Amino acid sequence: MADLYRVLVVIHVLSAILGLGPGFVMIYVVTRATNMTELKHAYLIRNRLHNFVIVGGTLLLLSGLAMGIITPYLFRAGWYVTALILFLVALAFGPVMLSPRSKPIKQLLQSHRGENIPEAYYPLARELFFYERVENVIFIIIILLMILKPF
Repeated sequence: MADLYRVLVVIHVLSAILGLGPGFVMIYVVTRATNMTELKHAYLIRNRLHNFVIVGGTLLLLSGLAMGIITPYLFRAGWYVTALILFLVALAFGPVMLSPRSKPIKQLLQSHRGENIPEAYYPLARELFFYERVENVIFIIIILLMILKPF
């Protein structure tokens, strides 16, 4: 069992890098665009990065739960339960907060003609990026809980 637990820890750490790392740069990728061609390309890159976030995040959750099943005392550790709850909150952000705010941006990118970035894009992006930053803060808190195990 100890060997399996070690393998799960390795999978968990690699999944955190694979899944959370790209999520921290997704805003930066699109904020550097200066025209519609760059913006559309930036969103294409962002969508590709999102695939890493999904795969890594799924492995992160599954490996974390598997470690908890192998060592049930984790479900009584405050840091573990708090991290798990925060992770589930962050997962809910996708369909509840992020998807509804990204749809108008996708529509705007598909329908806009010309090279100038329309003014309507900026408030939409600002709102989306606000919620993405909140989600990033949640992930930082989870990482700190995993490292420090404060309670």
